[in-house]
Amino acid sequence: MRSIAKNIAAIQARKATAARSAGRDPESVVIVAVAKRKPASDIEQAYAAGLTNFGENYLQEAVPKIAALGHLPLTWHFIGSIQSNKTRAIAEHFDWVHTVERIKIAQRLNDQCPAGKTLQACLQVNIDADPAKAGVALENAADTVLGMANLPALRVRGLMAILNADADPQVSYQRMHELFIELGKCAPEPWDTLSMGMSRDYPQAIANGATHVRIGTEIFGARD
Repeated sequence: MRSIAKNIAAIQARKATAARSAGRDPESVVIVAVAKRKPASDIEQAYAAGLTNFGENYLQEAVPKIAALGHLPLTWHFIGSIQSNKTRAIAEHFDWVHTVERIKIAQRLNDQCPAGKTLQACLQVNIDADPAKAGVALENAADTVLGMANLPALRVRGLMAILNADADPQVSYQRMHELFIELGKCAPEPWDTLSMGMSRDYPQAIANGATHVRIGTEIFGARD
């Protein structure tokens, strides 16, 4: 099994190739290392290999790791489903939230954000209209973005998607990029974040404008 550092080096090279093929600067793409079900020691190894952005799906698992790694300059991204009773802790512990899909949740995150803090947020879009997936419907995306823009402690930065397992990544990611461009005409600045792509398809996401790719298995190996 390759080490975490070697895995990251391979991913950085693959990211750079995908970005240059699309005429983009590789530095314009952030790797969010998805560390769910992985120990803090693995995150420390990934940090030593050059990563500073880490994603967590489960709040109860994440909070102790965030506390244990408080001595490191890490940026924490919440990428799991959000229940109303979890919004306060998410707002307190995370820097980014990728999975806002309702104004109610956005309002709670805003209201419970610590004084002086601004939470960076993405609107999750159900780009494949999958009834089993979370996310706002395409026809409601613009109104939701504008509603989020009125919340002072929340800065809506862009869009996020998780594809249907049977979706064609090229088709879905192109549709996401088109929606991102369209909403950028009315969204507040900075409108600069397109969070899409995972271990199996992140080069295709980068080809379609992804600025944040969420990679877990290729960095840390299979989860228990």
